[in-house]
Formats: sequence, structure tokens, C-alpha cells
Amino acid sequence: MMSSNTNFLLSIEDLTVSFDGFKAVDGLNLYVGKNELRVIIGPNGAGKTTVLDMVCGKTRPTGGSIKFRNRELVGMAEHQIVRAGVGRKFQTPSIYENLTVFENLEVSFPRGRSVMGCLAFESTPDVVERIHKVAEDIFLKEHLDIEGAFLSHGQKQWLEIGMLLMQEPELLMLDEPVAGMSAAEREQTAELLKRVCKDRCIIIIEHDMEFVSRIAHQVTVLHLGKILCEGTMSEIQNNPKVIEVYLGH
Repeated sequence: MMSSNTNFLLSIEDLTVSFDGFKAVDGLNLYVGKNELRVIIGPNGAGKTTVLDMVCGKTRPTGGSIKFRNRELVGMAEHQIVRAGVGRKFQTPSIYENLTVFENLEVSFPRGRSVMGCLAFESTPDVVERIHKVAEDIFLKEHLDIEGAFLSHGQKQWLEIGMLLMQEPELLMLDEPVAGMSAAEREQTAELLKRVCKDRCIIIIEHDMEFVSRIAHQVTVLHLGKILCEGTMSEIQNNPKVIEVYLGH
């Protein structure tokens, strides 16, 4: 087993969680470096979402360690983990439908943590500047005055990524970010993720293999709560074990 290494932004060691005696994640070791875009793939029930749930504090592990920037996250509350620099996007977009793109980004700024908190603070020039920068990154610069409800599915996904970027997380975790997107939107999302991973580490769960091959630096394959193998996309695609349990189906 590799020792905790400061070169890694995220070090997960011997991570286990059991639900009613069933080990959903079983002695997992996972190491992700700075500026790395890691994709986790695997069949349904492999434990992919459960791993992200444990990193962000939504699910408590039964055993093991999750160190982020050498700081133990196990036992910390979800909001403390967010403050430590971890951002998480779930499968369905959760934006404020009745707020504009600008306002959605504004409430996500750390000073405006809640909708009420947002109404209480005056947008200072640094907040406005950050909103414009993020809006440009997520292809919504021309849509700042549009309410969330009127965005396309793909634009809602981008807005939610933008809401996380407003918090400047060092670790961004996304669960199937291109599900339901058009081919053009998937292409733009690949471009977006490659751009934003320059200052942070990104972990993505994804089923769209063509998309994975375009964005992943490294791919981790999970199977029955354990790592089956890790490597580049081409190494993974040619691995007989992976073909047998996953790609062959």
C-alpha cells in the first residue's frame, strides 16, 4: 500500500462502508494528484457514487481514511468539507430556477452562502468580476439575466458547475455531468472541464466512454467496491478484466 504522499491532493486509504452487512466499498485505496482529471467508471453497483458521498461527508465510512491536502475529512461535517475546498455536483442539477444566472452564481459566492445571506450582502466589485469570469468559463456570459428555469438541460448542468466554481474548490467532484446532453453540449463540457482542471483536481463518474476518452488523464475502474484497475483510457480499454466485467456488456 502506498503511504500518504503530500504530492496527492486526495489520498483515500483502506476505505470501507457497509450497508446492512453488504460492503458497498471494500478497502479502497485511491490517490489523485493536483491538476488531475480522474474519471471513475464501472458497472452499476460498483460503489462509484458511494465513494463521492463519503468524500463529501454525505455518507460516513465504516473504516479507513480520506485525506484532502493531508487533512482528515472523515468525521467532518458536510459544510466543513465544503469550506476545506471540496465541491460536489450530483446527477440532477440543483439550481435556483426562479433566480437569474447572475443571481445563482452570486448566492454561491462563499459570503452569500444562503439565499437570505445573498440578499443581505451588497455585491462588491470582486464578486461581480468573479461572476463574469465564471459565466464566461461555463458558456453563459450572454445569459446572465436569464432565469434558471429557461435554460436548456445542458446549460443548467453548466450553471451548477459554475456555482461550484464560485467557491473556488480545489477538488471538484461531478456525477455523470454529460447525462442527457446533446453531442454539441458534450463537446463543450469536455472543453470546459479541461480548462477548469488547470487550477484544481476533478473527479468524474461517467458512463459515456467516448466522453471519458476525451477528458480523462487517468481512469479508475471500480467493481464490487474495489479497484479493478487504473490507467489511461487506452490501457483500460485493452484490459481483459475490464472487457470481461464492464465494457463487454
